[in-house]
Amino acid sequence: MKNAQSALLLSNRIKILFLFISLFFCARAQINPIKTVVIDAGHGGKDPGCHGGYSNEKEVCLSMALKLGAMIKEKYPTIKVVYTREKDVFVELLERANIANRVKADLFICIHANAGSNAAYGSETYVLGLHRTEAQQKVMERENAIIELEEDKGAKYKNFDMSPEAIIAMQLQGAVYRDYSIRFADQLQKEFKKMGRFDRGVKEAGFYVLYKTAMPSVLIETGFLTNPSEEKLLASANGQIEMAQAMFKAFERYYIQISGTETMEVVKIKSSKEDILPDHPGNKNEPIKEQQDALGLIFKIQIETSDKKIPLNSSRFKNLDIYEYYQDGLFKYCTGEFKSDLQGARQRKIELIEQGFNNAFVAAFLNGERISIEKAIKLAENKTD
Repeated sequence: MKNAQSALLLSNRIKILFLFISLFFCARAQINPIKTVVIDAGHGGKDPGCHGGYSNEKEVCLSMALKLGAMIKEKYPTIKVVYTREKDVFVELLERANIANRVKADLFICIHANAGSNAAYGSETYVLGLHRTEAQQKVMERENAIIELEEDKGAKYKNFDMSPEAIIAMQLQGAVYRDYSIRFADQLQKEFKKMGRFDRGVKEAGFYVLYKTAMPSVLIETGFLTNPSEEKLLASANGQIEMAQAMFKAFERYYIQISGTETMEVVKIKSSKEDILPDHPGNKNEPIKEQQDALGLIFKIQIETSDKKIPLNSSRFKNLDIYEYYQDGLFKYCTGEFKSDLQGARQRKIELIEQGFNNAFVAAFLNGERISIEKAIKLAENKTD
């Protein structure tokens, strides 16, 4: 018994040593420039995925997937965009991975929507790995459960070794892919947070759809259709555009990173409720147009986004003082003005949600330019020091 324990301990030490060696080298390895991206809209056909009050996962995911693909094609015409499905059809999980492998994709983006209590909210991104909480396990089990709808009832997956030991071995073998998957996942979470989404973090779990992909791969849980406010965002055309734009911005940041024009940083997996959001130097934001000059750091509450201009006296604004700015092809509408007062802005956001503005969130501006909330918080904290 003692010899067996000693052998196990030695084996674990070897694995840990191998892991550090792999990470050391993969931090210096260079992934090939992106030539092909595969975008996978979760579920489809006879598999609707999770449901909201009036929408289902397969439809909202397909819409976001197509929008994201169109944005990549427009900005990067030399990059080939391949979809695992472009219409409402059922595609087996293994086939989705096979599609990515056949076209020798450089990045695999799997888009899903989440399910939970009607109070659950926020976005999270997964890479292949070991689930660390019961909640992560439930997400994995729900997404993997669709194999029961396949012709062989999931028989082909019985040979998939999803044990912790096998997953660890795969992580070591594909250390470079895992490293880059985490980097892209981190960029996604940063962009979701910038648009006002609650950041549920970068996580890991044993998803079948990621198991056989031979490239950096992520699975995005964009939001909870079981939450009425989240469903309103994910099921609306404007909300889908915003989500796709956030994913596209993350893609751009990742593309810049692996092109060698920006120094990469080490990213941690989020294993608790605490946010793990490494700073990113050099973030640039587009200038905005407002009804009045914004001097210094100002927090506002964004309550509406539209692809068409909305009159500021529209009844939908309920007689609020409204400020409009234009960004990323969309008109965005804010109310309130809190100079370096994040707490006051957050309290006002809660009041506006209670008044029916369910998608309200705090936005930050510095000298008339939209900045990330993370940067604004730091500026506000420094000002009060």
